[in-house]
Parts: sequence; C-alpha cells; structure tokens
Amino acid sequence: MFDTLQDRLSSVFKGLRSKGRLTEADIDSTMREIRIALLEADVNLGVVKEFVAAVKARALDAELSKALNPSQQIIKFVNEELVEILGGEARPVRFAKNPPTVIMLAGLQGAGKTTLAGKLAAWLKAERHTPLLVAADLQRPNAVNQLQVVGERAGVHVFAPEPGNGVGDPVAVARDAVTHAQTKLYDVVIVDTAGRLGIDQELMQQAADIKAAVGPHETLFVVDAMIGQDAVNTAKAFDEGVGVDGVVLTKLDGDARGGAALSIARVLGRPIMFASSGEGLADFDMFHPDRMASRILGMGDVLTLIEQAEKTFDAEQSRAAAEKLAGKNKFGLQDFLSQMQQLRKMGPMSKILGMLPGAGQFKDAINEIDEREIDRIEAIIQSMTPAERDDVSILNGSRRARIAKGSGMQVSDVNKLVTRFVEARKMMESMAGGGMPGMGGMPGMPPMPGARRPQQKKQQKKQQRKGPKGVRTQVAQRQAAQKQAGQKQAPETMDDFQLPPDLQKMFNDNKPKF
Repeated sequence: MFDTLQDRLSSVFKGLRSKGRLTEADIDSTMREIRIALLEADVNLGVVKEFVAAVKARALDAELSKALNPSQQIIKFVNEELVEILGGEARPVRFAKNPPTVIMLAGLQGAGKTTLAGKLAAWLKAERHTPLLVAADLQRPNAVNQLQVVGERAGVHVFAPEPGNGVGDPVAVARDAVTHAQTKLYDVVIVDTAGRLGIDQELMQQAADIKAAVGPHETLFVVDAMIGQDAVNTAKAFDEGVGVDGVVLTKLDGDARGGAALSIARVLGRPIMFASSGEGLADFDMFHPDRMASRILGMGDVLTLIEQAEKTFDAEQSRAAAEKLAGKNKFGLQDFLSQMQQLRKMGPMSKILGMLPGAGQFKDAINEIDEREIDRIEAIIQSMTPAERDDVSILNGSRRARIAKGSGMQVSDVNKLVTRFVEARKMMESMAGGGMPGMGGMPGMPPMPGARRPQQKKQQKKQQRKGPKGVRTQVAQRQAAQKQAGQKQAPETMDDFQLPPDLQKMFNDNKPKF
C-alpha cells in the first residue's frame, strides 16, 4: 500500500546525500517534494500541512549532528513526525477488572468486520484469553453463518441464537451474550454489529442502542484502508454518533495509496489499535506506529519479524539445527525442509523479505518471488528416503532419476537442488564456526558452541619452529656469513641500522652541498 510513497520519499532523500550541508533553499525544496508525495498518497491536507511545518521547523533550528549527514538528519525528523501522526505509541486493549471485557465492532458494510472479528478472536486466544464471538449482525444475508464459519476456523465459540437475514433483535442478542459469557466464564466478548453501505440514522441508532445495552470497554471502528479520504469522514461520523475508542485498519495489503492510515489517527484523535493485512487469520496484529513509519521509510520492520519468528519457530528444532551446522556434514535436507516449513508459517516469502532493512532496493526482485518454487523443493525432498535426506553424497544417477520421477520434476532440477544445498551448507558451517567463508574467524567473534576452534597458537609455534619452505635455510646462511665477516647482526630498531661501508662512502661523496 505504501510502495508509491516509499519510492517518492526515497528519491527525495537520495538527492540530499551528496550535500555536505543544507541551506534554507535546500530545506524548502525538500519539504515541497515531501508535501507532494504525501498529497499524492491521499493524506489529509490538514495533516500534510502540520507534518511539513513540523519537519521544516526542526530542520531549520537543529544543529546537524556530526555523526549524521544531512539526509540522515532529515530522515530522522521525518521518521519521528510520522510516528507522532500515526499515534505515537501502540495502545493495547483495556481489559476489564471484572470479566468479561466487551469489545464492540462498528463500521460500514464491506469493511471486513466479520472476518476481523475472527482474527481478533484468534489473536486473543493466542494471548491466553477465552473469547466469545457474538452474531449481532442480523440484517446482512448470511452474516450469522459467515461468523460461525470464521469462528470455527479460529477455534472460538460463537453465540448466535438468531438466524439473522432480517430476523431477530440485535440489542437483545448482544445483552444475552454478555450474560452467557458470565455464566460460561468467557473473559472477552466480541460483538459483530451490522453495517450499511453508507452513513444513515438507522445504523447509528442501532449501534448506539447496542452500546448502551452492553457498555463495551472498547468500541472499535473497523475501516477499509483502501477507501482513502472517505475513511476519515466515516470515522468522524461514527465517533460523533456512537463514540469510538480506537480504529482497526483492514486491507493494508491492498494497492491503494494508503493515505487513510496516515490521516485517521491525527484527524480523529483516536489511536489505531490493530491492523489487518490479508485473508488469513494470522494476518492480524497490534498496530505499532514506529514500525509502520519505519516501513514507509524503507527501513524495514525487524521487531515484527523477530516476534513472528518467535511465535513460529520451534526452539528445540532450531537449537538442534544449529548444533548440526556446528559439526561437519551433519545438517541434512530433512533439517533444511523442517526449517523451511517453519519459515513458511510466517507468511509469504515476499512479505518476510520485505520486513528486512533496505528491502525497498530489491522490491521488484522480491515481488517476483515464485512461492511455487518452494513447493517444488518440498516435493523433491519428500521424494527422498530418510537416508538420502541425511546424506546427499549417496545420491547416484539412478537414485536421482527415481526422485525426479516421484516428485514430477526433471533430473536437472534434483541436481540443482543438491548442488545449491551443498554450497549453502558449506557457507552456513563456516559462519557457524565464527567466520565468513574463505576468511577464517572474524576478530572478536567467538565460535559457536561445538564449533572447531582455530589452532592459531599452534600454527604460530609451528611456523616459528619450522618456518616457511626455503626461508629457514636462507636466514641461517645469511647469519653465518655475517658472523664470519665480523658484521653485526640484523638491527632491532632503525637507530641501530647502518649502511654497508662502500655504500655509505658513495652516499657521502655524492651528498649535495648547500
């Protein structure tokens, strides 16, 4: 969603890198380019004016840090102001002291409230809560059935006493759901309310009646991030008619300009609490303004990547794989397959690589990653026997032909996979030993546990005792000749150094006289 804005800002900052210092004219030109980039991204005009004024004031008043060049200083200001516009810091859910905590979802039809209710329930379940979904959208056809399907996927119970499709009282359903949650010991109640194609009095009144009946601890406005400036206007209308505590952005993986995400928190005065970026239940997380600003500026999102890896990767398997890498030729294709399968649980490879710092420079290559290639690799490895996965050296021609036939691939595909795996394993083993391939151990980098330690002291003693080939004999002959001629041994310092007598006399005779 922020690709266009990211590209525009990157080109602006690139033009500053060659400048040793910034003049006021340079700052004005830079601010003009940033203003155009934000407006083209559909950011609210008032927010753009406020943002540009804040960055410009800081750029004019600040003393450029000696450790940063001007472009880095401007990026620092832009990043900090982006964080402020996006809300400053992440705002967690306010849980009730006496459960259940009631969360009410409101928004327009098509914003993704029902799907988001399931995502929120799955997220709360992963956080060790026991959520209950409530089907209070009784107007939209099959809305109740859809919530039941989503709840089943999330492994969460759904309270749906009414069939919907225009039948039933949503206020009574919401009220009864809270009582049911208290009886059955659910600690969070998520109420999915009805939406409309546009703002109308009936929608506002129904949402206000549900809120009055259940007294939610959090009223979240679910907004489609792809609808641009209309998202801000709709959010303001809901806040005035019902009252909003926070905002949830959906469809952040779309190709719209994304101005709503940069505008809604500042214009509405309410924090963005959650963000949804896909169809899967796992494509949902808390909204972190600092991380979003970092992504927009092309600096990646390493913290989110680490958090996802901690949730996905099995610590025991990862430790076993690291220990195998520390040994020689113990890391097999089965270990590689296990690590790759865990990596895929984090999401598409393009999404994972996009979180790395500097990934914007390789955006086109990342977008061209074919996920089906990983499926082909899995098919080849799974067509091997356990012995073949553990030791690829036993893969002769007949075995490779059998594997290719079993996986539906060509023998050349099997050969490529084996060759690349062996090369990658050599590199990983070298890095696991505390160094880079072909460079030995890196200074100050101790080897990993179990890795072979470099025999530096032993090698030094060996060289001192034996010396390089042919050098020891030459040194001994020269020292013997010097001793026979009565010459001094080789000087230890420059002060002890003397030229041979003949050379010294020639130098004295030809010394210029001034």
